Amino acid sequence: MPMFNNARRVRHSPEQMFALVADVEKYPEFLPLCEGLTVRKRTPREGGGEVLLADMSVGYKAIRETFTSRVTLDPANLKILVEYVDGPFRYLENRWTFKPSQGGCEIGFFISYEFASRMLGLLMGAMFDKAFRKFAEAFERRADVVYGRGTAAAAITGP
Repeated sequence: MPMFNNARRVRHSPEQMFALVADVEKYPEFLPLCEGLTVRKRTPREGGGEVLLADMSVGYKAIRETFTSRVTLDPANLKILVEYVDGPFRYLENRWTFKPSQGGCEIGFFISYEFASRMLGLLMGAMFDKAFRKFAEAFERRADVVYGRGTAAAAITGP
């Protein structure tokens, strides 16, 4: 089962980076392969945060797929969990963590997935792996655009 695990230090605060990653509707503006994202449902979580049911459309050249996932936003613990619900995968889990680190934040990104179809896995697998390796960079560039290139700000200004 393919998986990717990465830790990256950025100059923005954990709260800023959490807010940026939690703003899933903006993904098509900057995230590799993401062509569309629609939140179907938002449910408040007991203890804070919310759970989203979201459809993400991804594509590369002539290949297009849409999948549904449950996104659990936990701002109190600065964690985001993405779990597969429906679509072209047999399995998908994605976890984000955001920890204070030397005037900024250390972002933890983990994803594990398996396509339901062997053929789709062969067609999309290498491209997905390459895209996941670029996700952290895409979010860091987006943070620089949204929050500026300076050091971590004390207040969250929102994406």
